[in-house]
Amino acid sequence: MNERSNEISRRRLLGFAAAGTSGLLLGGCDRLNGSEGFRSVLEDTENLTMRSQRFLMGDRLAREFGESDISPVFKANGSLGVTDPVYRGHFTQQFAAWALHVDGLVRQPLTLPLTALKGFPQRTQITRHDCVEGWSAIGKWQGPQLSAVLAQAGLLPEARYAVFHCADVLAGSPYYESIDLIDAFHPQTILAWQMNDQPLTEQHGAPIRLRVERQLGYKQAKYIMRIELRSTLAGLYKGKGGLWEDRSDYAWYAGI
Repeated sequence: MNERSNEISRRRLLGFAAAGTSGLLLGGCDRLNGSEGFRSVLEDTENLTMRSQRFLMGDRLAREFGESDISPVFKANGSLGVTDPVYRGHFTQQFAAWALHVDGLVRQPLTLPLTALKGFPQRTQITRHDCVEGWSAIGKWQGPQLSAVLAQAGLLPEARYAVFHCADVLAGSPYYESIDLIDAFHPQTILAWQMNDQPLTEQHGAPIRLRVERQLGYKQAKYIMRIELRSTLAGLYKGKGGLWEDRSDYAWYAGI
């Protein structure tokens, strides 16, 4: 068996493990889900899956595709628009006065207008977006690597997580997501402002969205307004690291 086949087999094994965990979550009764012991088992399983995948994958790149593989239709999912009046004002002005704020456990808080993000070295990648709902699509993304932005801010030693605060509200709650610094500094983790050679539309998360290509679609936060560096996720909303994780017991680490 060649190296490529080995990689596919490993990914399938991890996929089956993740699917089994999802089945437990979806099929478990409320009494079990309300049990602290049962939730602890699930959390231990999630941590094992994360450690196993990272051991097998190392720092490898997610598969990248060619121009001819780009999907003719890339479904927009989650929030399709933002009602926040501040965002609407920026949208009307084509984000000319918008700026990304980077703060928290950094040496130098940043306020970066869209022009500044476009001024960073750009990475372009054609990758597959895999949704937890079962569909996938291939798109072309462009933007600065998150690592370059964080390097400019300068992280304090206690920083462990990057939290993305977004402009949209879903089911009455502000949208947010988080990743740890291993994924934050992966070369394919970018702040995309362009999709398929065009600026992002509102449906797809204008002005910027996260692309963390080795995780499922719900981790790809849209409408990012602020990046906060933290030492812990405890005390942030319900403490699980993201809106869907807080609301629906989605796994915090959604590796694929």
